[in-house]
Amino acid sequence: MDTHQPAASLAHAERLDRLAALAVRVGLNLAPGQELVMTAPVEALPLARRITEQAYKAGASLVTCLLGDDQMALARYRHAPDEAFDTAPAWLFDGMAEAFRRGAARLAIVGDNPSLLAAEDPAKVARANRARSVAYRPALELITATAINWTLVASATPAWATTVFPDLPEEAALTRLWDAIFAASRADAPDPAAAWAAHNDRLMQKRRILNERRYAALRFRGPGTDLKVGLADGHAWMGGLSTAKNGITGNPNIPTEEVFTTPHRAVTEGVVAATKPLSYQGTLIQDIRVRFEAGRITEAHASTGQPVLERMIGTDEGARMLGEVALVPNSNPISQSGLLFYNTLFDENAASHIALGQAYSKCFLDQNLDKAALDAAGANTSLIHVDWMIGSAETDVDGIDAAGNAEPLMRAGEWVR
Repeated sequence: MDTHQPAASLAHAERLDRLAALAVRVGLNLAPGQELVMTAPVEALPLARRITEQAYKAGASLVTCLLGDDQMALARYRHAPDEAFDTAPAWLFDGMAEAFRRGAARLAIVGDNPSLLAAEDPAKVARANRARSVAYRPALELITATAINWTLVASATPAWATTVFPDLPEEAALTRLWDAIFAASRADAPDPAAAWAAHNDRLMQKRRILNERRYAALRFRGPGTDLKVGLADGHAWMGGLSTAKNGITGNPNIPTEEVFTTPHRAVTEGVVAATKPLSYQGTLIQDIRVRFEAGRITEAHASTGQPVLERMIGTDEGARMLGEVALVPNSNPISQSGLLFYNTLFDENAASHIALGQAYSKCFLDQNLDKAALDAAGANTSLIHVDWMIGSAETDVDGIDAAGNAEPLMRAGEWVR
């Protein structure tokens, strides 16, 4: 380390080291001899390098990092022939899936420009996303089934930072976003690992209560929202620590504030209004309002990004149905920061939320159900899994038992049980 660096730079470097250590030791709990497959934007190289160092210190046999670049992504939309948008690198995703089958862990560093594709042709964006989703399916199924240990962690990037802090110069915006990331990820705690242990204990307590109650449904009420979400047969609540089928226990998201489970794909009714914008594949979708009937979206509206929203829910039949429902108290640190991150990893952890598309097969009491059994229990199947936020300080949530009796779970966005 250069001892002539200014104190602020040293402090930032130390915080990056802490975040990298959390990603490897708490997020992945990487095992000695395990391979790691990592993806990252090119701007996240300083964090990716530190994660690589921490992974080898933990005993990794090999770290492979795949980098993405916004300018290269835009070049495709501006110069590629029309037929290119139905193409995806299946060979790459097949290789990732094979690495996972052989025991590799998965880590993604997120930091995308929320509005990267906002000015591009929505039809091309939808086609490219669908082609990628189809090609990525073999790898995604291993992740959603928790066959492997995996985690997400964030890196501040210039485009993301200036979206979150549009009134600040780029460098000041980057500093503010890094501060927010470190705080939300508990990298700023005196003992980050101990802070995560205590936080996981709190999440596990909520999981135990919800799993003991065995609710048949949840009801959400708030401005523009009166939604009843039926829960899958034999569902289990998860959140915080998760044990993969390879026996490794870690935290799939750094940060995380949620407890979540699998809805029944055919038993959601009512209307719901998003409480935060959704950043989806480079397009910002604002003021989402949808109606569910017999589990399916029958009406969908947004003040911006309507074409992208329509194409997203038209990806396949399962894209109109729910694959996840999550409860998050409004008093959590991400929400209390007052920031809109324009990034699902953070914004979903600021508020209770639902996800359209693929269900997590781990969210069942029996985690060895085959596809036919998952279908029978009500689990949804789709090429997508898209979280969007429906909770706020004005949201009430009731648990509804099998007899139809309701009891309060949350009032004004806070736990009452």
